[in-house]
Amino acid sequence: MAKYAEKQGYQEELQAHRIRITLTSRNYKNLEKVCTDLIKGAKEKDLKVKGPVRMPTKTLRITTRKSPCGEGTNTWDRFQMRIHKRLIDLHSPVDVVKQITSIGIEPGVEVEVTIADV
Repeated sequence: MAKYAEKQGYQEELQAHRIRITLTSRNYKNLEKVCTDLIKGAKEKDLKVKGPVRMPTKTLRITTRKSPCGEGTNTWDRFQMRIHKRLIDLHSPVDVVKQITSIGIEPGVEVEVTIADV
């Protein structure tokens, strides 16, 4: 029974997981830099990499009146914030992903890692 458990534990360490890394940012240059660094690190470890998949950009818009009191001509300010998103899929053990994602991440880039069994 103990031999079976040891084999089972050894098998879990080598088992490849499907890992999805989601990157979001308002600045696309920083986002692209982090994507290239992640993919470069994954290819150095000889992992299967799919991506970066560019998701549609979300544009948040706000239109407000320029005049604080409401008097005068009707002039409007239009502001917008664009949110860019990238997906990267990896097939690797969990501990290898920890090494890859330990790179320096640019300011303003949010990283979300989800792990699923194959």
